[in-house]
Order: sequence, then structure tokens, then C-alpha cells
Amino acid sequence: MSQNKFWRYNTVTLFDRVFSGNDAVYGLTEAAIDNAIAQYGADQAVSFPHTAYSLPCYYAVTGTKVANLGELKEALGVVKTLMTREQKLNDAFMSGVATALCAEFIEVLKYINGAEPYAEPYYGHLADAIIRELGVPLVTGDIPGVAVILGKAPSNEEAVELVKSYQAQGILVTLVGDVIDQCVEAGLNMGYALRIVPLGKDVTSVIHVVSVALRAALIFGNVTPGDAGALMKYTMDRVPAFVNAFKPLDDVVVACGAGAIALGFPVVTNETENIFRVPKSLIVQEDVSKFNATSLEARDIKIKITKIDIPVSFASAFEGEIIRRGDMQVEFDGSRKDCFELVCTKDASEVEDHKFTLIGPDFDQMEVGSKQQIAYIVDVAGKNMQSDFEPVFERKFHSYVNCVEGVMHTGQRDMIRIRISKSTFEAGFRAKDLAEVLYANIKNEFDAVVDKCAVTIVTDEAECTRLRHELAIPAYDRRDERLTSLTDESVPVYYSCIMCQAFSPSHVCVVTPERLGLCGAVSWLDAKATNELDPQGPCQVITKERVIDENLGRYEDVDEAVAKFSQGALEHVTLYSIMEDPMTSCGCFECICGIEPFSNGVIITNREYTGMTPLGMTFGELASMTGGGVQTPGFMGHGKHFISSKKFMKAEGGIERIVWMPKELKEQVAERVNKTAQELYGIENFCDMIGDETIATDPEALLEFLTEKGHPALGMDPMM
Repeated sequence: MSQNKFWRYNTVTLFDRVFSGNDAVYGLTEAAIDNAIAQYGADQAVSFPHTAYSLPCYYAVTGTKVANLGELKEALGVVKTLMTREQKLNDAFMSGVATALCAEFIEVLKYINGAEPYAEPYYGHLADAIIRELGVPLVTGDIPGVAVILGKAPSNEEAVELVKSYQAQGILVTLVGDVIDQCVEAGLNMGYALRIVPLGKDVTSVIHVVSVALRAALIFGNVTPGDAGALMKYTMDRVPAFVNAFKPLDDVVVACGAGAIALGFPVVTNETENIFRVPKSLIVQEDVSKFNATSLEARDIKIKITKIDIPVSFASAFEGEIIRRGDMQVEFDGSRKDCFELVCTKDASEVEDHKFTLIGPDFDQMEVGSKQQIAYIVDVAGKNMQSDFEPVFERKFHSYVNCVEGVMHTGQRDMIRIRISKSTFEAGFRAKDLAEVLYANIKNEFDAVVDKCAVTIVTDEAECTRLRHELAIPAYDRRDERLTSLTDESVPVYYSCIMCQAFSPSHVCVVTPERLGLCGAVSWLDAKATNELDPQGPCQVITKERVIDENLGRYEDVDEAVAKFSQGALEHVTLYSIMEDPMTSCGCFECICGIEPFSNGVIITNREYTGMTPLGMTFGELASMTGGGVQTPGFMGHGKHFISSKKFMKAEGGIERIVWMPKELKEQVAERVNKTAQELYGIENFCDMIGDETIATDPEALLEFLTEKGHPALGMDPMM
């Protein structure tokens, strides 16, 4: 039986409910817009904050941006055209989409005049920066799916159980309606950092997660706004979302559900009254405890769980957890004490697999709230193990430790800080459990190169001090010397990285020693290790034997690789130019560089900066024209560390072209940028010549500042 016939089966109930819910929301929307016009006037500006898309859902579906209430009223007329009333599946889906757009109109009215309608624990609208931040974990599978939980669970306990079941799997959970109060009453910790996001009490707030999905299509997928067919195909194929809706379902919720199904998001409900099952789309599951399994099966989400024998949960959802001082059992602080983390490659005969050694007191022998020292040394052995992989492993420790419920890790090397919460300590978490986390993850993730692994944890103060100075620091120094020697010229091959193609099908990163992946997370050593671990995986060897133009960083080998890995979408890529065939960007870049014609230079802005740039565009607005796997001459996405590279915009003159950065970003990269400027150009304290938002956000004022400072870009050849 076809889905269309299925929806009509047993009379017209399901169609009628969708249409009824759509009509109800449309009426509310029309009244709300008319009231707003009467109060503020038709010229009153409307837009969600911190987005380049004004009303993202309406823009994605129609290709039209709405700027004021008058245009919002006109947009409502467009929505009306979607509300056809034949007993056909497409009509039901389009009415669902119309319901979603009406919900967006109702929600945007809440933000008029800079209002902040949502307060803790509610989030409401999520900024573009958050969607870009979600890109990498969604691609890597650290976030395997997105759950939308709507309504009121049969009990507080069942609500919390369902939410935590998804959280333990790393799934991003969004909440709408009474389920939020149920979680609050049960004392569940929520927030974006824990991947549990309460959107709002009103059913219309569900549009904020729909908005995330549609903006993902624009940001990562290069979907043309207004191409509804491509939009829905993208969300269906590439956004792993689903809905859990608790009974009773009113007609508005049913209409919203039709909109979700139109986007490819199955709806699982325990409602049995006046509801009809639609295979793989509208699924009745009366047992709430089975919502999780039913939803994952319907969306074909595979959960990869590392089984670790520790007394608390281990999941990527805990990576953003903050442990406040009052909730802290003990803290290991590398800024005050001798702390470090180190991986050492050994011969197989020197390593006893799964051996744990503790030197010093365990956590239960430390004073509550005290600052302590800690070191953990992970010895690894394997026939395919290389010493170059040691820092790759160590960078993973940050994620491993943070995935432990109630444990917070920051920093790296000998500047780490670890906090263990009282609740995790009381659950029985001790040094052996920390060792087990490191061991299990190393063996699981790097099994292709690691045959044996042993962990030593040191908490004895004198021994931590001795080992830090005699073992750790000399190892770090040797690595730094090795890494410094790794230049694009000194290595025989580069690597591709196509991890982000899950969202951005035509994007290909070319990773070199001096140009890391634009997400900031994949260095040349990371790509090398990834290739060793999975030769058929996302990082493939790119030879560099046929140079076309050394200054541009153009190779026949690179062109062939990007053409192959982009399925023909790209033909040419240069590694060192922003003007001629620059590398594509997927959308999860840390920074954007863009040409600034007045000063003959470039500005750089980062994802965290929400203010205006001298180009008259925010990060989000710049990102909307730079991402999605397209080449945009004059603009380029990149990682923060690339800013100080000697290969940064080498073809256009290098870092001397940088004229403006947000103050916070400038401070982050100042030491490295100043060093590069000194080595290349003999310029002292170059960052003092670079403007920021405290100096200028318009080109004229910026030019005045640069002239005063004698910035070298002003005397360079024109970029255009």
C-alpha cells in the first residue's frame, strides 16, 4: 500500500488533523502579525539574532529574506499558497511545512526590538555559530543524531530516563513543552554543553531545531535557498534527526509532525487515538522505554559505544560539562603544580598490556577541594606504531577524559587542569578508572597501530616534579623540534581530508604540514595517522611530484586528487592563494579571511566573534558566501593556527596583508604571528599594526589607523 493511500486509510482522519492544525496555527500567526503591525508599524525590523538568514526557515524554503513586518505579512500570503487541501500526501506534507513556517513567524515576533524572550533554562533561537560548531561532531559521529522530544512524558522518571538514554549515546537532545519542567523537577542537569537543549514551552519553539536542520543545508550543503526539493533531500539524507512526541497529540502537534516527516524526520509517538501508522515516518510505539531503540532504527542511526568499566557514564555528551568549584572533589592544576600527560612508544617486550600502576595517593586520600599534582604516562607498543603519532594520541586525551561524567579536562601537555566532581567521586571514580578510560580508548581508536598499552598514574608530588623535568619536558622539546622541521617542502606527500563530506559533498581539504584542516582539528600528523589507521578512510595520500606553480601552491597531483574526491565538482585548487582557485570550505571553519579593498589587505574574523567587521558583514554573513564546498576568490575559511603559517596567503604576500582581526583572536595568535612576521619580514610586534573592533569596524577608520601605524599592506601591489 502506498503512503498516500495509507494516510487516507480509515477515512480522512490524519489528513483532516494535519489541515486542522495548520489552519489553527495560520490563524494565530495572522492575528499576531496584524497586532504587531498595529503596535510597531509595517517598517519595524524583524529577524532572529546572530544569523545571516533573517528568518532561516522561510529563507531556506522560498529564497526570500524578510526584513520587516510588512514583508512578514507578505510572506504569510506565500505560506497560504502551500496550504492546499486535497486528500493527497504532498498536500499534507506542504501543510506541515506551512505550519512550521507559521511557527517561525510567531517565534520571530518575540524578538522584536532586540527582546530576549527566552531565559534559563530555555534557549529559543540557536545562533549560526552553534550550527557551525555542531558540524565537526556530527561529521565524526561524536553526535550521531538529533532527538526532538515534545510534550509531557507519562512520568518524570520516564522523561529523564529517555533523555539520559540519548545523552549516553552522544545524541543531541532538544526539548519542547512540559518535558522540560519534568526534567527540571527531577533535577536533571541540562544545557548545550551537556547536549540537552530545552528550546521552549510553546509548541512553536520546535521551529528552532527545524531551523538548525535547514541552516545546515545552507551552510554545509550549498543548497540554493528556495530550492525546496534539494532542501528536503538534504535534510532527509544528511541530517540524522527524529521526533519523539508524547500523547495526547493535538492537531497542531500532528501538523508539526507532518512538517518533520516532510524533512525526512520520523515521528515516534505513544498516541493511539485518531492516529494512523505510516511506515518509517509516523510510528506508534506505546512503550516509552522503547522510544530510543525505535527512533534509532527508524533513522538508521548506528551507535558506536566504547564499553568502559568505570562507575559513571562515558559519552561524548559530557565533553562540555563544567565542574564548578563548589561541586569539585579535587583539582589537578598544571599552572600551580607539576602535572603532565605523555605517550611513550616502547618495544613490545617493555609493555605489559592493560597494566595499571599508581605511584602516590589515590583520589580518596586527597583533601576535598584541594589542588593536587598528577601525571599519567601511557606506554604503547605496536609493529605499526610511530613516534610521530604520540602527540596525536595526547591530543585525544582531552576528549577522552572530558567524556567521563563529572570530570572536566582543559589544556594539554604539562599545562593540564582536571576537576573531578563530588558526585563522580562518591560514585567510586578513582585513579584506576582514569587509567581505564585512557587504555580503553587508545586500544579502541588506535587498534591498527597499538598492540599493547599500559598506564602509569603518578600523584606523588616529588615524583611528578622529577618526571616532568626529566621525562616529559625533554620529550616535548624533541617533538617541537621535529614539528618545526616539518614544512611543506620537507615531506614527500600531503593528505586529503573528506570527513566533512557527510554534510558538504563537494568539499575537500588538502592538509599539509603548514596548512592544517580548516576546522582546526586535523593536522598533517593527524591525517597521516588517520591514513595509517584506515587506508581506505577519509584521509588519502596526495603525491606532490608535479609542480605547476610553487608560489601559488599548485600541483597537478592536488588538482587530480580534489577532482577525484569531490566527484568532479572541483578541478583546480591552490594551497597558498586566496585569489586564484582557493581551497573550498565546508562551513565548520574556525575563521574566515576576506579581502578588504580600502586597505589593500585582508580581514580575519572567527566564529566566536559576533560583531561587525570592516567589510560590513558579520562572521555569519561572510560564512554564508564562503561555505558549502564552493570556491570564493577573495574569501577563504581556515583554522586559527594557519594564520601564523609562513604559507598563509603566500601568493598574495603572506601575513603582511592582515589588517584587522577581532581583539580576542588577535591576542590568541599574537605570539605566533609576531614570530612569523619577525622571521619573514623583520617586523617587530606586527600585531600592534593590526586593527580590531576596539579601533575600527568601518574601512575608513581602519585605513586611518593603518596609515598611522605604517602598515606594510598599504605599500604592497594591489590584490585586485
